[in-house]
Amino acid sequence: MTDSGIWLALVLTTIVILFAGLSIVLWIRVRRHERQYKALIHVLRNEIRSITGGSIGMGKRLVDIEHRLNITAEKQIELENRDPGELAYNQAAKLMEMGADVDDLVKNCGIGRPEAELMALLHKELQSNAGIDYKNS
Repeated sequence: MTDSGIWLALVLTTIVILFAGLSIVLWIRVRRHERQYKALIHVLRNEIRSITGGSIGMGKRLVDIEHRLNITAEKQIELENRDPGELAYNQAAKLMEMGADVDDLVKNCGIGRPEAELMALLHKELQSNAGIDYKNS
């Protein structure tokens, strides 16, 4: 082999070795990036699962709240359709607990004087029984 052939073989061998080294370096970089991207994909999947789980939980809570709201609306409609006299007696009972007298009940609740006097007597009786029970305790 001549000197130029040896030089050519040496240059070609050097180029092949450089390309092989460069290929190895690039392969190592690609593997490192691949590991980083896999780790990032794993983190993102976990975040998506968390967000999805939170959304499902929030949806269930909203359905529950909507259900309770519907029940409350139905009860409100029932209360609005109740006998107004019953509401007057409930209001009168509350006023009695706050210390109202018979005239206040007649004037503010729209009930008759006999009903107001009966409620006052009942209230006094309940108060006296409550006082006895309290003293015995």
